[in-house]
Amino acid sequence: MTYAFRAEGLTKRFGTTQALDSIELAAEHGTVLGVLGPNGAGKTTAVRILATLLQADSGRAQVNGYDVTRDAAKVRRSIGLTGQYASVDEDLTGTQNLVLIGQLLNLRSAAARARAAELLEWFDLTDAAGRMAKTYSGGMRRRLDLAASLVGRPAVVFLDEPTTGLDPAKREDMWGVVRQLVDDGSTVLLTTQYLDEADALADEISVIDHGRVIAHDTPDGLKRVIGGQRIRVRPSDLGRLDEVRAILGQIAGASPEESARHQLTVPVDDESALAATVDRLTESGISVTELSFHLPSLDEVFMSLTGRPTETTKEAA
Repeated sequence: MTYAFRAEGLTKRFGTTQALDSIELAAEHGTVLGVLGPNGAGKTTAVRILATLLQADSGRAQVNGYDVTRDAAKVRRSIGLTGQYASVDEDLTGTQNLVLIGQLLNLRSAAARARAAELLEWFDLTDAAGRMAKTYSGGMRRRLDLAASLVGRPAVVFLDEPTTGLDPAKREDMWGVVRQLVDDGSTVLLTTQYLDEADALADEISVIDHGRVIAHDTPDGLKRVIGGQRIRVRPSDLGRLDEVRAILGQIAGASPEESARHQLTVPVDDESALAATVDRLTESGISVTELSFHLPSLDEVFMSLTGRPTETTKEAA
């Protein structure tokens, strides 16, 4: 099997801090690898090593068949990188930023201008193309930064938390960009703290915590890590929450967990538990505002793997 990028046994230490501890990451061509973990987990360090901005203390990595240490220049010519913070030149216009990148990539002036216009339209920045980047909103700068990473039509794109700070609508727009990149043949490494983002975009997910990969699978495969299906119920009358808790406990043989939104969730062995729940709730005259049957969420998986929620989960609570 050939990989668009592959890291094996990467370690990196900063003073007394072990940032990476023998991690392995890999993605096949034309796929999205989601790298999921909290702040400080090691996600950005891994990306910076793969993008040749840092050298690992040990281990090896290849991108597009090139060794990131021996063939760093060739790696850089074949990748795009968007970091956590926009790195555009704020004293240049949107067009000038992208044309400059094109010229640095040895595009002729006409080709650089054409590519800049194409990307500005793609990222809905055409109307702002002649404005200096310092007049852009944070979301516009993020989009311009991502556009800059795509000027050279890279085979591999590293997106390090690209939607941090964006409102929900702009996050959805960015997701569309990621999907289009893959449709056009690129391979994407996407680091994120947003569990829904990894679920929506990634073909496979590596969960990193304290510099180590603690799980790797497809999104559905990870959801099965903590076993079985889940029934979730939220009664219309929260005064009857204890009755619902008792019903679910009897059906599942386990104590339901209660969320901050007063949703009761319990693992069950098979689909028959859903029908039994509906029957018992109906018999008791309990109406609900939510009743669902689903695989565990990635939030639940992360909690199970690490013993704590992600930062974004804590914020939502």
